Amino acid sequence: MKRIKEIVSSGQIKSTVDYLSLYKKIRDEVSSNPPQDCKAIKISILSSFTIKGIREILYVKCCEHGILPDFYISDYNQYVNDILNPDSGLYKFAPDLTIIFLDTRTILGQQYFLPYRISEKGRRDWVNNKLEEYKALINKVKANSSSKILFHNFEVPIYSPLGILENKQDYGFIEAVEELNASLRNEFKSDSHVYIFNFNSFCSKLGKQNIMDYKMYYLGDIKLDFKCMPELCDEYMAYIKPLTSCIRKCIVLDLDNTLWGGIIGEDGMEGIKLGPTPEGRPFWEFQKYLLSLFDRGIILAINSKNNLDDALKVIHEHPYTVLKEEHFASMQINWDDKVSNMMAIAEEINIGLDSMVFMDDDRLNREMIRDSLPEVLVVELPESPSLYLKTVMEMNDFNILQITEEDKQKGKMYADQRNRQEFQREAADITEYLKGLDMVVTIEKASSFNIPRISQLTQKTNQFNFTTRRYTEEDIKRFANSDRSLVFA
Repeated sequence: MKRIKEIVSSGQIKSTVDYLSLYKKIRDEVSSNPPQDCKAIKISILSSFTIKGIREILYVKCCEHGILPDFYISDYNQYVNDILNPDSGLYKFAPDLTIIFLDTRTILGQQYFLPYRISEKGRRDWVNNKLEEYKALINKVKANSSSKILFHNFEVPIYSPLGILENKQDYGFIEAVEELNASLRNEFKSDSHVYIFNFNSFCSKLGKQNIMDYKMYYLGDIKLDFKCMPELCDEYMAYIKPLTSCIRKCIVLDLDNTLWGGIIGEDGMEGIKLGPTPEGRPFWEFQKYLLSLFDRGIILAINSKNNLDDALKVIHEHPYTVLKEEHFASMQINWDDKVSNMMAIAEEINIGLDSMVFMDDDRLNREMIRDSLPEVLVVELPESPSLYLKTVMEMNDFNILQITEEDKQKGKMYADQRNRQEFQREAADITEYLKGLDMVVTIEKASSFNIPRISQLTQKTNQFNFTTRRYTEEDIKRFANSDRSLVFA
């Protein structure tokens, strides 16, 4: 897979068309030298319109992250036949991920332009009927496949034949599409098999007036402009990465001009830019967002060239410091080189370098980590701190498919571990250390509460998994319900 990643990184992508030539290069390499060290995934894509190019672009995106995908693309507008026929190519393919992409124009049909030729009751019936139709299709896929399902919601139109009076209608045209989206979300909110992809939000992000090339729509029923495909595939990667365990769980941060503006050793506490001022707000909000990631289980660590006392003074005493000492699982604040510090952090936290993300305002430091530790994801922070928050918010490397209560506590657990290690160094012997921890161990049978965590652990660790077999939640449930096995947590 190393050679394939090199092909991807060396490819000059200046336009969407460049993905097609890069796809061919990678396919040629795979054919002549099949990679042995890659993660694989089988992806099926079912659509109500023409989606040429999505296979090639998503293939390149996957290979960039060390994932080798295989695809099943349904024939034009044949998604219903594929789903309802148990002997279809879809089920023979046995996908790991099934993407169902239906568009608003197709599902509305004539109503897209003439919505008020049917009554208010007719519009309500249409929403209910469509919801039942899509529930039936999704449940059919679930019954015939163990695939995760990613179902697009629907773009809410930005036009109405009634113009400014649209929002004065009882159950108007736009309201009907919004309710269908809300009903889909609520229907599958607790279903671990099904995820509703917010395509309407995606369209808003790119601009709904920009997502379709009308000439290509009329020529070939292409309802998503080819130039928007890379952004859509980036959104899909947010689901593909956790499915293949290609996620990051630790953010390692510099301090000066990264977590705050200014250099503490030169500018002093009074010169630090942090807080509700034009210069301090970018760092203040950046820290707030990092805290929100910590609250959902992302580990935070510090890798900074600084005097320890100076840095801790800001962390402890600055009135607008959001991230405190208890939020960091490791704090390498010294004058050692950042590569050594990075390795020390990985050792202290006991995680792999491929789980780590490095953020530093200094370009040379970023290049040093990138060259010396290629497993680490190095974020190319912009020159302007005003874009730090936007940059990290757009990352999709921290997603997991289900957040357990233990996940939410993970950042705190690792930070507590740092305190335990300090306590261990101070303890007279191992007996005193273990007594001082006041640990409590509870053993219980598998239940709906702990099965997600049991499955999650089999997916991401070899330390206590001697078979290295990976099990889904459905596998664990089957074991737990079997008379031939016992499952404990």
